[in-house]
Amino acid sequence: MNGNATFPSRLYQAESLHLDDFKQTCLRSVDTSTYPLACAVECNVPIYDLAALEMQTVTAETLSRLQDEWHHILHTGPGIFVLRDMYAPSRYGGILSATNAAFDRIIAKERASNVSKGDHFAAGGSNDRIWNAFQKHGEEDPASFLDYYANPWLASACNAWLGPGYRVTAQVNAVHPGGAAQESHRDYHLGFMEPDTCVRYPIPTQLASQFLTLQGAVAHSEMPADSGPTRFLPFSQTYAPGYLAWKRPEFRAFFEENYVALPLKLGDGVFFNPALFHAAGANIMDPSNGGFRRVANLLQISSAFGKPMETVDSLRLIDGTWDLLAKRYAAAGIADAELDPGRHSLAQREIKAFVQAVAEGYPFPTNLDRRPPAPSGMAPESEQDLLVRGLEAGWSRAQVVASLEQMRRDERA
Repeated sequence: MNGNATFPSRLYQAESLHLDDFKQTCLRSVDTSTYPLACAVECNVPIYDLAALEMQTVTAETLSRLQDEWHHILHTGPGIFVLRDMYAPSRYGGILSATNAAFDRIIAKERASNVSKGDHFAAGGSNDRIWNAFQKHGEEDPASFLDYYANPWLASACNAWLGPGYRVTAQVNAVHPGGAAQESHRDYHLGFMEPDTCVRYPIPTQLASQFLTLQGAVAHSEMPADSGPTRFLPFSQTYAPGYLAWKRPEFRAFFEENYVALPLKLGDGVFFNPALFHAAGANIMDPSNGGFRRVANLLQISSAFGKPMETVDSLRLIDGTWDLLAKRYAAAGIADAELDPGRHSLAQREIKAFVQAVAEGYPFPTNLDRRPPAPSGMAPESEQDLLVRGLEAGWSRAQVVASLEQMRRDERA
């Protein structure tokens, strides 16, 4: 072995950050022919018209092509895409209204409790924030919760970036008139760390972080430009040392000079790579004009191989929704959200999409003494597997809850 051998540093160094390289990375334009299934490209952001791509009529081949485009956008493309009418008011209007009502009740309860609400990248108190809105929504209104997270387009977007076994968490942000813009940033995981901690993670981990999370948001109000829709810097997720750069004043100044922000309509969805430089905009709407506030359900979906930001008690959510879910299953059955709609109905795919959202799809970590791999496989049953088995067997709510509780006891060391 050569004692004089030297190796490249496993860590990024201060001299790794070059604003000129960042500018060259970001000052690109999307070739519209790259994404033929998009209805438009605005400000370097591909837009998909889901009203024209009804899930009921999209073939498995077309859906796979859509997911290929979305994955390319998130990975090496501009890093962001918009799904127009993801929650189309014509179909989801009642669900959105019920969900917003549930959010308002949760906000009122938490405001009455005088609990201080912090925020990651904005001053606390400048908005209404619901942490762990996924859990709280499911407990506040199980019916609208089931309808909301049964959306097959949500499942398809998650699968495109993360594959199966993902975990959904959500946080509601309602920004009032006068609410200031956030500072530009990257997101979870490494984006939540101080630079002196972040720099200690090796370069491969710096690059891998973005593949563990999918960021998204659903517009729960109209979002005209003056209401401050999220600002994005296309292609910035491809700047490799960006988790160390986003707090630098020169990089933030470049963001402020070059970001794009697209107005959204009620029910539109937007998904983006967590490494994309982004920031919520300022709500400069006239407070006297109805007190308009900008409301979004912020989705943070985690890979089966990562750690979600928030803890979700799926047992309580399943307990609250099982009777509704079982009734729908009895009427329709279940089918994977990625399968050909020509053979499987939208109702079947909605049930599978909800199971994917509410339950753990990855069976590890576990206790392999108590939960050995199945005879025909290499892993024990997951929560999702158990729910599907319970639906197929016609289990009662008490049976499925008892089975999940036993699974959790068996998982312990």
